[in-house]
Amino acid sequence: MIFTALVGFQSWAQHGSGTTTPLVTIVPQLQLEELKDFQSSTIKLNADLEELNQRKSNVLDKMQHLREKTNTEGANTMVQRLLSLMETLKVLEKQESNFQSYCNAKCSGLQAEVDELEETLFGDNDGENISTNFSHSWHTSIERLNAAKKDIATKLRAIVMLKRQLGDVPSQPELIQYERRFSELYAQIQGKLRQTRKCYATFNALLEIKDMMLKETSLLNSISAQFQDAITSPAGRLKLIDSMEGILKGVQQKAERVQFSQEAEQNVSDALKTKYAAALSEQRRFNSLLKTFQMYQLNLQRCKETTVLIVNDMWFDCESEADST
Repeated sequence: MIFTALVGFQSWAQHGSGTTTPLVTIVPQLQLEELKDFQSSTIKLNADLEELNQRKSNVLDKMQHLREKTNTEGANTMVQRLLSLMETLKVLEKQESNFQSYCNAKCSGLQAEVDELEETLFGDNDGENISTNFSHSWHTSIERLNAAKKDIATKLRAIVMLKRQLGDVPSQPELIQYERRFSELYAQIQGKLRQTRKCYATFNALLEIKDMMLKETSLLNSISAQFQDAITSPAGRLKLIDSMEGILKGVQQKAERVQFSQEAEQNVSDALKTKYAAALSEQRRFNSLLKTFQMYQLNLQRCKETTVLIVNDMWFDCESEADST
């Protein structure tokens, strides 16, 4: 480019003017001007480059300072929380835009229906066509209403079925109430059973006493009837004595059996008393252990509440420090 300009300038200097200027003096002047312009542009570009490098270093220093501040002050969790909240905000904004578009589309559809109805009402002057359109719209609306009623009835049946299924499953308070009621019924049944056994034992004892009294009465009647005949003859007296000895032996055997049964019942009673004493001691030990367990549980609950309060205070302090920074 410089060479072309020099050639053109030389031809102009030789033919276009009356005086000729030497080419040796013109070329260095142009080169000096070009060099000066190039040097000035180079200096300006270097200054701009240094300014950009300085800005870049400042920005990098600020970013490094912010990262160090974030890491040192423990605000990393707050930054993560802020990022998650920003993402949630974006999602909500997207949902809002989708809902807005849906509402606009719905509004447009309803407006179109309104316009169509207005056109039907005011644009058509034929009464028969209007009544036909209204009848068609009426039947369509009735069909839609019936379909909606059927759908609602189906859903209600499903809901009622689910409620029945849920009602068949007892809840925790109902189970506790059932258990308490069963315990009360069991206690009543045991009381009735003990009372029935006692009544049966009393009845058997009275029946046995009745049998013994009947035997004694019959024995006394037989002795009274045979005493006068037996006392008059020696054979009768011997027979009476033998019968009395037999009766005495039977009474002694009966007394021995009663004594044996009484001893057996006494042994059973002693064993039951021993078991009852052991059960009472176990109950006392269980009550003491239950009381100790309840105390430990209460202390543990208090410790948990204290720990939760301390953690909440620490979290509140951390949040307040993060907000202040």
